[in-house]
Amino acid sequence: MSADFHVNELDSGSDLETRLTEEHHDSLRLWLRMLSCTVMVEAEIRSRLRNEFGITLPRFDLMAQLERYPEGLRMGELSKRMMVTGGNITGITDQLEQENLVIRVPDPKDRRAYSVMLTPAGRTAFKRMAAVHEAWIVELFAGMPAKDKTHLSTSLSQVKTHLITSKK
Repeated sequence: MSADFHVNELDSGSDLETRLTEEHHDSLRLWLRMLSCTVMVEAEIRSRLRNEFGITLPRFDLMAQLERYPEGLRMGELSKRMMVTGGNITGITDQLEQENLVIRVPDPKDRRAYSVMLTPAGRTAFKRMAAVHEAWIVELFAGMPAKDKTHLSTSLSQVKTHLITSKK
């Protein structure tokens, strides 16, 4: 199932959990609950980024990666970190470069490669967007008590650790 399918399902008033019955395993129920919540939050963030800042989530995500690495990241590294193709990174970078939010600079270690860096304008724009984005996330999770957020985060950390160690 694609993310577009999930979003369309949510728009129609149903969600991923509607097909579950009591006979389904708790793990399957949990997976679909997490996926439903993720799709709903992501759809809301995408919409707000577009409406408030005129930016897509992938462009915001690329800027977030670059904000963490002021010295810049090579295109291949961005592709790996964002888990998208190099072509996608090139397209996003082209758009951001046209808006003077990022710049490509030759990699001093490899003349054939380029690193991408936020421009001063990009850094300023991202800082403003990131603060608003964080407030949105706080708002979207406001219905959950702090102790439950901590517990859920700990539990998901255990799942993540299990998934990482089971690959080895």
